[in-house]
Amino acid sequence: MNNETKKDKIKIGLFGIGLDTYWQQFDGLKDRLVGYQNVIADKLGKSGVEVVNVGLVDNPDSAIEAAKKFKQEDISLIFLYVSTYALSSTVLPVVQKLNVPVIVLNLQPVKSINYAEFNSLGDRTKMTGEWLAHCQACSVPEIANVFLRAGIKFYQITGTLHDDSIAWNEINSWLRAVQVVQIIRSCRIGLLGHYYNGMLDIYSDLTKLSAQLGVHFEILEMCELKDNFSQVSSDSLNKKIYEIHNLFDVQEDCPETEISRAAKMSLALDRLIESHNLGAMAYFYNGTGDDNYVDLISSVIVGNSILTGAGIPIAGEYEVKNVLAMKIMDSFGAGGSFTEFYAMDFNDDIILMGHDGPVHTAIAQGKTKIKPLKVYHGKVGQGLSVETSVRYGNVTLLSVIDSPDGNVSFLIAEGESVTGPILEIGNTNSRYKFSIGVRGFIDAWCKHGPAHHCAIGIGHIAQELEKLAQLLGIKSIRVC
Repeated sequence: MNNETKKDKIKIGLFGIGLDTYWQQFDGLKDRLVGYQNVIADKLGKSGVEVVNVGLVDNPDSAIEAAKKFKQEDISLIFLYVSTYALSSTVLPVVQKLNVPVIVLNLQPVKSINYAEFNSLGDRTKMTGEWLAHCQACSVPEIANVFLRAGIKFYQITGTLHDDSIAWNEINSWLRAVQVVQIIRSCRIGLLGHYYNGMLDIYSDLTKLSAQLGVHFEILEMCELKDNFSQVSSDSLNKKIYEIHNLFDVQEDCPETEISRAAKMSLALDRLIESHNLGAMAYFYNGTGDDNYVDLISSVIVGNSILTGAGIPIAGEYEVKNVLAMKIMDSFGAGGSFTEFYAMDFNDDIILMGHDGPVHTAIAQGKTKIKPLKVYHGKVGQGLSVETSVRYGNVTLLSVIDSPDGNVSFLIAEGESVTGPILEIGNTNSRYKFSIGVRGFIDAWCKHGPAHHCAIGIGHIAQELEKLAQLLGIKSIRVC
């Protein structure tokens, strides 16, 4: 389930560069270079983006035409393939009016020229033409010089056209990052209730977050959720109860009345998400003085876990910055579960991390357990809670932080979810190991001033997160 409207494909611009003087001098050179560029276009297209390929730009006139085409197509990113030497005067006009990031592809067709074969050609004209098909690096310094002096943001990838996993992983990371930019900038985030009183670290400037990340915030009313709850039909309730039993490992000590209450709330939450077309939500409420609202807010964990596992992250304690982190992680396909530090284990050199409230069921180690709790620590009421560990293997942590300079930043770490005992208290709880050790990790993480929550996702995606930060124009910090 994902209630966001279907997005159009991201459009990526691709152009190659050359020098028109060469075409009459060296037979077949232009066709050869166009062929290399078409290989790039085909590979880019397999990543789910729409490639606007304007071919080789080889003089100022074709540069202007390429710029017009890119402008018309509203591209989000430009890949500039340096196919051979080209004058910077044919490159600058393509990009200077578009105001989108440029990725310079310095991709040689092979890892090395075959020197013996090259020198045996016996014709210096043919030899020069052969060299020009391999001299991608020649104009890269010139392009970098001009872009820097013109204030054009660019990034460079150096490698080979074929059999180069390093270069192509880098390219694919850019493609994934630009797709996530679109998701985040079109995401509607619901805010239900109010902050957890006294957690100064999580208080957020919604205007700043909207301005720097491009998200939209929708302020929601608890009375709307209450109204949704009252309108749940018995038929839909039975279906939701079945869904809960199918999705979760419901423990034997869970009362059927609590399962029914959680199912009813899940349906009310589904309707709230749908009616406001939300892609994520942060919530917290006490319901002081009204037992009906206490009943509502104490029954949301299961339904919010279902939503989170289905691509609509829900963060407790009204943690606006962290629901953004969760949404970003989920948009990369890594999940994104709400977490905080629980305890340190110096014997095993790991840190226990978890949280009460919703979990990302899609990245759990096995089925998520539902357990009844007599008290929600630090919160009102009682009811059902969820317990699981994040899937064993590589993980990435992300925190969206308010930097001291007043800007938004990403704080990133890569680690591993490892096996071992956890605290079986009806919360999410995992054991994480980091390359810099538990002491080094906590000290390195905290010195950058994040809130005490972060988002955990599966896989190592720091490279993609760093590129996302670059595309958004914000700072990223990687601690390990």
